[in-house]
Amino acid sequence: MVVGALGVVFGDIGTSPLYTLRETFTHGSGMTPTPRHVMGVLSILFWAVTLTVTIKYVTLIMRADNKGEGGVMALATLATKGLNGGSRRIRNTITLLAVVGLALFYGDAMITPAMTVMSAVEGLDIVAPALAGYVVPLSLAILVGLFMLQARGTERVGRLFGPIMLLWFLVLGVLGAWQVAKYPHVLLALNPIYGVNLILDRGLGIFWAFGAIVLAVTGAEALYADMGHFGRKPIRLAWMFIVLPGLMLNYFGQGALIIENPLVVKQVFFEMVPRNMVLGLVILSTLAAVIASQAVISGVFSLTRAAIQLGYLPRMEIKHTSETEIGQIYIPRVNWILMGAIVALVVGFGSSDRLAGAYGLAVTGAMLVDVVLATMVALLVWRWKPILAFAVFGALAIPDLAFFIANALKIPDGGWLPLLVAGCVFFAITTWRRGRAVVVEEQSQSALPLKTFLARMEHPPLRVAGTAVFLTADASSTPLAFLHNLKHNKILHERVIVLQIDTVDVPRVPETSRVEIERLGKGFYSMIVHYGFMEQPDVPAALRGCRPHGIAYDEMETSFFLGRETLVPATHSRMGRLRRNVFITLAHSASASKTFFRIPPNRAIELGNQVQV
Repeated sequence: MVVGALGVVFGDIGTSPLYTLRETFTHGSGMTPTPRHVMGVLSILFWAVTLTVTIKYVTLIMRADNKGEGGVMALATLATKGLNGGSRRIRNTITLLAVVGLALFYGDAMITPAMTVMSAVEGLDIVAPALAGYVVPLSLAILVGLFMLQARGTERVGRLFGPIMLLWFLVLGVLGAWQVAKYPHVLLALNPIYGVNLILDRGLGIFWAFGAIVLAVTGAEALYADMGHFGRKPIRLAWMFIVLPGLMLNYFGQGALIIENPLVVKQVFFEMVPRNMVLGLVILSTLAAVIASQAVISGVFSLTRAAIQLGYLPRMEIKHTSETEIGQIYIPRVNWILMGAIVALVVGFGSSDRLAGAYGLAVTGAMLVDVVLATMVALLVWRWKPILAFAVFGALAIPDLAFFIANALKIPDGGWLPLLVAGCVFFAITTWRRGRAVVVEEQSQSALPLKTFLARMEHPPLRVAGTAVFLTADASSTPLAFLHNLKHNKILHERVIVLQIDTVDVPRVPETSRVEIERLGKGFYSMIVHYGFMEQPDVPAALRGCRPHGIAYDEMETSFFLGRETLVPATHSRMGRLRRNVFITLAHSASASKTFFRIPPNRAIELGNQVQV
């Protein structure tokens, strides 16, 4: 499990040595490769990683898990549960923070693959400067190839990820230790006084350096977000005994090399090996970068599925690429949108040095969201005293806030990009949630309670053999599709199931708690099927599990009736013209219900109705 975690969890933060120190001394930070500045930067970097990753995420926040799952959605869910139905304002604030965290994650996910792959390929400059013009085409070929392979799944390739990343961290540690052995004085930078002196010396100008140093902690949130795949203990062991030593040795080794020869700062990582070994390091770095990119892409798929299940995004086609690994999924629409955005970034920026200006703002914003939600969890779930919760997480928020301010200074240099992406995602999510609320409210106004309908049905129409399943958002109300079918066809099936899909705020629901069935009489059943936000709804599978409840499912004797809403612009929309038009567009792009719920196409009947929004 530790080796497996290396291949998935630590790809982003593990490739940070490719560019962090280089950007700190070359990207307009005001830092010069003098011993004083190098020692100060190393000290700040070490303590930033210690406070942000080791203490905040690995030690504290990883205690907050939602049935084993982590990430911003888990934090928001735990905080909401801790309210026990309390203040609506606090509940809305938690939801808002969750949406902001989601939006920032998408902004970061677009930049990370481009940044890591280009940084690795740029090592070719040292092997043969004449190859510099091939960095962008080669980076594009690698990234496009990676996205083209997503549909086939990563089950086989995934088995290689762990050993490769283990080799990567061993190489990082060995290269760093080799340089530290030549200049052991660099280890004095473990003393925080070197960092404090640099901060006092630079004053407000230190924020420009913070904007690059933060690259050393990008990917820290992945340790928590991927906790459900491997568990808390393997991730902690991998971090403390493999990743952290490898990273710190390499950073200090780079620092020692810069002090010895300041001219190597532009490609300090690849200067750590003899020239005849650079090509091998470039190849290994590229493999590590691809693995880091794959981890981000897989994370986007998983988070998108959870967002769809919880109603944050419209339904999309989700394909499972493994028969044994439930977490390996592929979402075609997201894959191609993400690929297009990354290709545009690589072509538009042309180098990782230019792209560094756009990197970091979304990450630090997401970290601040995590701190706020973790404080709420500490207060509402762990029952910490307010003074303790605010003292601990307030202190840990100081580096995050400093890094966020530092990256905000890079907005003119590209920092606007992740903000723009996050803003668009935030607008789409909030518009979708508001639109769905309006649709449900419009439909509920004309809804008839199912039990009331049955009580009034004294002379039922002709009953025909078979089972009719009507999907609805509320199993206690009479589905519109049912009323339309009764009005036009004037028949009833001998067995009628009114079925509601309920997504709960836990990752997975045990099979014993999957289905709730109520017999309503006259051949009618009310059925609620529960799924976790990490599960894919499968209506036929749920029906096959209903035999203990007295319902025998036969696909050839069952018809599925689904309502198809035709959204009509209202004269005076409660959403506003822009949001209304965006919502209608999103609704038209949503996957068909029968596809999303895995209903056999030849057994599905769709009945439409108009809804004004």
